[in-house]
Amino acid sequence: MTGSIGYGMLVIALATSLLGVITSIYGGKSRSAAILETARRAALITFPLLTISIVALIILLLTGRFEYAYVYQTTELSMPFYLKLTALWGGQEGSLLFWCWLLSGFTFITLVRKWKSEKDLMPWVITVTSFTIFFFLALVLFFENPFNRYFITMDGQVVSSLFPPIMSLQANPTDGAGLNPLLRHFGMVVHPPTLYLGFTGFIIPFAYAIAALITGRTDDQWIKSTRKWSLMAWLFLSLGLVLGMRWAYDVLGWGGYWGWDPVEISALIPWLTGTAYLHSMVTQEKRGMFRHWNIALLILTFCLVIFGTFLTRSGLLSSVHSFSESGIGPFFLAFIAVMFIVSFGLLLWRWNDQGSNSQISSLFSREGAFLVNNLLFIAIFLICL
Repeated sequence: MTGSIGYGMLVIALATSLLGVITSIYGGKSRSAAILETARRAALITFPLLTISIVALIILLLTGRFEYAYVYQTTELSMPFYLKLTALWGGQEGSLLFWCWLLSGFTFITLVRKWKSEKDLMPWVITVTSFTIFFFLALVLFFENPFNRYFITMDGQVVSSLFPPIMSLQANPTDGAGLNPLLRHFGMVVHPPTLYLGFTGFIIPFAYAIAALITGRTDDQWIKSTRKWSLMAWLFLSLGLVLGMRWAYDVLGWGGYWGWDPVEISALIPWLTGTAYLHSMVTQEKRGMFRHWNIALLILTFCLVIFGTFLTRSGLLSSVHSFSESGIGPFFLAFIAVMFIVSFGLLLWRWNDQGSNSQISSLFSREGAFLVNNLLFIAIFLICL
């Protein structure tokens, strides 16, 4: 029953996120207050729906329901309580659901607190955030469902399925396989969720930047509205990287230093572009400069977040941070391509509108220093990439 409730909430959340996308686009074009309110409420209700689904999965993990494939793969009876809890993000399916929940939570907070002050941007903010949530939810529901169960067919094969195959019995294992030994560390409690908070937090500044391009806004108010979100995302991403260093030092012990692997570098590169954005953001607020830089850096940071997620979940790279090989890699690449092309297409479309009358007077000025800083961070990013 618990698993059925969790799965049902996922289905409804997928529908509400799609409704949010459709109604926000229509409401933004028609300027219908009723349609826009429908879009806002559809986006708001996605969060409590996913919260119920998350709670359902946690109950399955804590109560040892090993007939569920995800519970069997990530927990066992001897595991302490805190590791059973952190098994939520210890595997592919659970971590994707956790990612969706964080995205919907940030969207919920934004639409509760800021929607009245930025009414012209809100339809397109809802479009971007709801479309992103819809994409991840579709991956969870159709490819990486944490509510699949084990069934034994008539020829003795064990299959993982949401619904029982014809002529099959539900398997009831007495114990699970448990987490990978490298994950049985206190770092499992703090490193992944902190890193995920940093990753998903950039969705709000990115959505505002795209909304500003769509509406043709040339003022800097959207920068001020998202300043705290940008700082929060950068802070959590920084903490996540530092906590990952400490965890790797304890568990992997590569000569007393942290040996960087490709997937960990993929978490560093959005930090580099995000840090560059934070510096040039100040210049735009103070002098109205670097508008092109800021939007381009936000687009790049968001796409790099999705790119890093793709590397972790596609099985493309061999790494202690990678999940098992999965068939969702091509969908991630398609999503990255769509967001990258559409976002930079909008920037090119509004390129002249986003210009600035102010110019850098000297490379030794504050603005010149920020420009050199941006170029340096981009150079390091390209080397890492």
